[in-house]
Amino acid sequence: MDKDFVKEIINLVKGSDIKQLTIEAEGFKLFIETHQKEILQRVENAPREVRYQEVIPPSEDVPQENLHVIKSPLVGTFYRSPSPGAPPFVEVGDTVSPGQVLCIIEALKVMNEIESDVRGKVVKILVENGETVEYGQPLFIIDTNV
Repeated sequence: MDKDFVKEIINLVKGSDIKQLTIEAEGFKLFIETHQKEILQRVENAPREVRYQEVIPPSEDVPQENLHVIKSPLVGTFYRSPSPGAPPFVEVGDTVSPGQVLCIIEALKVMNEIESDVRGKVVKILVENGETVEYGQPLFIIDTNV
C-alpha cells in the first residue's frame, strides 16, 4: 500500500461514523481507530445554547405594541462606540432612523455595524459595552411611536 492510499483511507474514516477499520493486504495491516466518544463528551460538556425570551420589559410610559426590539444578527463582542474613548453611537432617549448605526459587533476580527431598522426613540440598551452577545439576543428597545 502506498502513502496516498493510506491518507485517502484515513480521510474517509475521519468523515464517517466508522469507529474502527482494519485492512489487510499483501503482508500489510492497517488499523484505524477513531475516538468518537471523546468528541461526544466534549460536545456534551459544551455550553448550552442560550435562548432569549421575546418578552419586552414593561414600561409605564410606552404601550407594549409601540416597542420594537433590535436583536443581534450574529455572535460577537458588543461595542457602543466606534473606538475606545469615542462617544457612543446612541444613548437612551436618542431618536434613531432606519439605517442609523446603533452599535458594532466584532466577530472574527471584523467590525460589523448594526443599524436600526425602524424610526423611534431608544428606550433601553440591554447590553453592556464589551459584553459577548449571542445570535438573536435583544440589544435595544425602540419606541416606534415618535
